[in-house]
Amino acid sequence: MFLTGLNEWRNLSEWPPKDAKPLTFYFRGNSKLSNDAPTEASGFDEYLSDPNRPVPYIGYTARGMNGDYMTEDQRFAAQLPDVLVYETESLKEDLIIAGPIKVNLNVSTTGTDSDFVVKLVDVYPSDYPTPPLPQGHPPAPNAVKMGGYQQLVRGEVLRGRFRKSFEKPEAFEPNRPTPLTFQLPDICHTFRPGHKIMVQIQSTWFPLVDRNPQTFVDIARAQEADFRKATQRVYRSKEMPSRLVVQLMP
Repeated sequence: MFLTGLNEWRNLSEWPPKDAKPLTFYFRGNSKLSNDAPTEASGFDEYLSDPNRPVPYIGYTARGMNGDYMTEDQRFAAQLPDVLVYETESLKEDLIIAGPIKVNLNVSTTGTDSDFVVKLVDVYPSDYPTPPLPQGHPPAPNAVKMGGYQQLVRGEVLRGRFRKSFEKPEAFEPNRPTPLTFQLPDICHTFRPGHKIMVQIQSTWFPLVDRNPQTFVDIARAQEADFRKATQRVYRSKEMPSRLVVQLMP
């Protein structure tokens, strides 16, 4: 396996690595991401999702589908009002995550269907140096300053109607807290000392993910009136925690 972050190859006897141990990151108040479970009796964060103004997959204008989204600086998304952000403190030592990432959310929506996108992000230190361009090489229009760079490590979407099965889609009951469980693609990445781990939550990711009307209709035949705004809540209380479970390498 190629271990990103350290950028080196590792020989492993099996996958996921047999010596990896589960580590849980909980969503907490004040945009914190912590290994400590919430103790509050209540708590949630919310945002207004508008399918007619979706969160874009890149932070600049481009024609067609641009493969650069895989390395796109996620700072543009973190500043949007319809994206929730949770972040750890700066790491003291290397943290190697290898294997699948399990997502357990408790959410509600004012609509009857919604997508929930989870992105795992590696936040670079603010003083991280930007490598100089080769002599005579013009800067790219999407050139990134590496200080504070928010590197997209993994991202995945769950279309809420399929939370129980793909064969029998089911509508949300508006405003009712509902558990969602799904998995991000496997990872083999090192978060370096001084970096932070960030999770971003959103309900649109256009055009990587087609627009969900946020009403329980046949999306392929949805009419303009079917596309409606919805308020999404992500709960983070003792009884309804939201969290990611990763596999930590020693």
